[in-house]
Amino acid sequence: MQPPTLALVVGAGPGLSTSIARALAGRSHRVALVARDTSDLAVFAEEVGALRFDCDASDPEAVADLFERLDEEGGELEVAVYNAAFRVQGPIAELDPGDVRRTLDVTAFGAFLMAHHAARRMLANGRGTMLFTGASAGVKGYPNSAPFAMGKFALRGLCQSLARELHPRGVHVGHVVIDGGIAGTRQWGRSNVAEGEDDLLDPDALAQTYLHLLDQHRSAWTWEVEARPWIETF
Repeated sequence: MQPPTLALVVGAGPGLSTSIARALAGRSHRVALVARDTSDLAVFAEEVGALRFDCDASDPEAVADLFERLDEEGGELEVAVYNAAFRVQGPIAELDPGDVRRTLDVTAFGAFLMAHHAARRMLANGRGTMLFTGASAGVKGYPNSAPFAMGKFALRGLCQSLARELHPRGVHVGHVVIDGGIAGTRQWGRSNVAEGEDDLLDPDALAQTYLHLLDQHRSAWTWEVEARPWIETF
């Protein structure tokens, strides 16, 4: 009997990541949750039967070790989702260069590292899907948010390049531009979206967008999709 396929979620935490992980587990993937500290995900991991790996997504050696440990679990890597980000805001003249570098490392360089190692496995298998969480900041730069714009613009460029390189080789790459706040995260302090209060993106509904990308036939692959609440101006 073949082991279940693996689905990797990098940047796991409350809200969107757990919604994606639950949806992937519901499709019989064995989910691997990755974060700098996964101790607070223990209960959730047990609920969905997920693996947990502590890893700094921006550390090349740590990410290489992560994929080696995934290989030891057995099963093909079918899905890899990058949902990690770090954000610092402030006037350009007052930003701390160390914080800016950290933003770029986590938001963009970490995405490259995941793609680098995931591509090796997916290309060997002749299939797979990589999905990356973008933001409106990767399409337009906002004031006092230069580091995040730099990171998300770089992420979008990475995804566009990957799609053109990997699509002809059987690996689907998707970039999800999220324009608006997501309910159920620490930042927003909301655990769900009440009926009629869809001013924030419902993470479970948003996870279905990720699944839609997984379901697309290769004759009609999308490399980028935008998602926003219906009342969001853009």
